[in-house]
Amino acid sequence: MSDTFLYTTPLDPRAKPLIDELIHEYDSRYGTYFNAEGAAAELNRYPPEAFAPPLGNFLLLIRTGQTIGGGAFKHYDDRTAEFKRIWTRSDLRRQGLARKVLVELETQAARQGYTRIYLTTGFRQPEAVGLYLNYGYTALFDTAADPEIYKSLPFEKDITHLVPPVFGTEAAESRLHVAGAHL
Repeated sequence: MSDTFLYTTPLDPRAKPLIDELIHEYDSRYGTYFNAEGAAAELNRYPPEAFAPPLGNFLLLIRTGQTIGGGAFKHYDDRTAEFKRIWTRSDLRRQGLARKVLVELETQAARQGYTRIYLTTGFRQPEAVGLYLNYGYTALFDTAADPEIYKSLPFEKDITHLVPPVFGTEAAESRLHVAGAHL
């Protein structure tokens, strides 16, 4: 059993399980709480190009030809990547796959020159809150308060230590090329 990462786009047919399960998951937890059109409206809020190099990226975690996880990031500001769509297949949870996706996304964001991660999760996703807190993310809200008062729970993490050293213009251009490559 070997897991591999595939850098692609949200339009890749292999991304469909990720998108479909995210819609189901968000709709079952939130219904129309955030948007009258449900989760599909949220997932379509950003064009696929937002998750494309050089400013973003989209990855799938593949096992024996099946999509079992994934995630993406987009440009937030000059030093910050915003993580979105972090997901693992529901029947494979509690195996460290989300953490695996998170680590890969952080590494790729650093390769693309970002030094900080920003992300949000919903107040009805305690599993995600636990993942982020246990993996070094700082909550930008009072974790002792009822999370529903915030609705959206923001986190950040400094990843300066992951950014490869850049030696001149050629190294920077090479880093951008790697970021767009299918790994």
